[in-house]
Amino acid sequence: MYILQNALSNVWRHRGRNLLLGAIILVVIAASVIALMISSTSAAIIADYRERFSSEVRFQPNMDKVREEAMATSTDGAVRMSMPTIDEQLYMDLGDSEYLANAVYTATTGVVPEGITTIDEAELGGGSGLMVAGPGAATDTPDVMEYTASLRGGSFAEFEDGSRALADGEFPDALDEAIISTDLASEAGLAIGDTVHLTGQLNDIEAGVSEDIAYDVTIVGTYDDLTDEYGQDRMQNAFTNTRNQILTTYDTVVQEYVADLRGMQISGTFSLKSPDLLEAFTAEARAKGLPEVFDVATDEAAYDQIVGPVEGLQSISLTFMILVLVFGGVTIALLTSIAIRERKYEIGVLRAMGMKKSAVSLGLGAEILAITAACTALGLVLGAVTAQPVSDLLLAGQIEAAENATQEGGPMMMPGMGGSPVDAEPLTELSVALTPITIAQIGGVALLLAALAGAIALSRITKYEPIKILQERN
Repeated sequence: MYILQNALSNVWRHRGRNLLLGAIILVVIAASVIALMISSTSAAIIADYRERFSSEVRFQPNMDKVREEAMATSTDGAVRMSMPTIDEQLYMDLGDSEYLANAVYTATTGVVPEGITTIDEAELGGGSGLMVAGPGAATDTPDVMEYTASLRGGSFAEFEDGSRALADGEFPDALDEAIISTDLASEAGLAIGDTVHLTGQLNDIEAGVSEDIAYDVTIVGTYDDLTDEYGQDRMQNAFTNTRNQILTTYDTVVQEYVADLRGMQISGTFSLKSPDLLEAFTAEARAKGLPEVFDVATDEAAYDQIVGPVEGLQSISLTFMILVLVFGGVTIALLTSIAIRERKYEIGVLRAMGMKKSAVSLGLGAEILAITAACTALGLVLGAVTAQPVSDLLLAGQIEAAENATQEGGPMMMPGMGGSPVDAEPLTELSVALTPITIAQIGGVALLLAALAGAIALSRITKYEPIKILQERN
């Protein structure tokens, strides 16, 4: 007990020297608090965003490979490039992969509602999703059906972004259930509970083959539509008018799918169980027939755009903490070594009085622990108060850098190639907080500093012999 009491008295007795040592420890503790608070908060946000977005698969055309393929197939020396496509059957085959957490499909086909006049049909007529032109077209090309509406099944992003909203009834959930726009319901005189017979057609233009398809869908709801009726589509008719879209389930549309026939567009959004499975999934996709002109990737570009500033902030905070710890550790070692040398006579007297080295070491260790404990408590308060302003300042710099990089040139999203843009705003603020885990980590840092100073003190004490110390003093 005497040793501990004497240690506390020595803290005050040598307050000038201890204040300098305490200031260094305080700076290291406060800087560590700020860095760990920013790092732990950033890590949680990064993990959440990575889980949500980074495993989504994209099939992106490789321009160099497309050009090489066009040059290899050219017969007259002219290079004619066109957007490559993925076969509908391949999309469905890829969805069976064991590496996927889920696969969300969308299927669309043109239809003609029996006995119903759709919006713009009387004025503009119908349209077709097929174009037959140029040399090489078969002479026995089948008659192409003019569609006056489209049947679409799968996921509907418009209801998530607010451009469409359910007006009455419910969303389709079972086979052959559908919802229509309130505009189409008013134009055609349809109501919830009515059953509509739809006809369509699948074709192989080059082979001159066609096959009729048909659906009987029951209307279970209506939706309000704020989307542009034609968007960027230059062909304006009843078929391309978005108000004439009949929304149903994916299974409803593909029940009429026929392999090798065109007229039904199928696409998929795939999410891997883990981003680490990308290479294995790519190999499987190639084996199933994915063209070499497509690169397989996850949506890292969108992820980096959203979370990049936070990752940069985390990296800066950890680098700063490591530098502070190294600098602080070296400074503490030097100060401790100097302090022990200045107290060499005091140590010699205690040893000459019969005090064991272990007892002297315990007293000096208690002094260091007392200083470290006080600095830790003060450093936690100081770090918690200043962490948020420091975080805001650093994040602002990272956001500006990310915006400059985006303006210089960002990734190009190819529609219909699997995946969809991430519907999340880039992070513009980060609310840091002092958590129990961070407090425990700071405790570990404090113990590390105390252990370092204690080890230096112990190494110096063990070298001192009391008789030599007193002789040098005389």
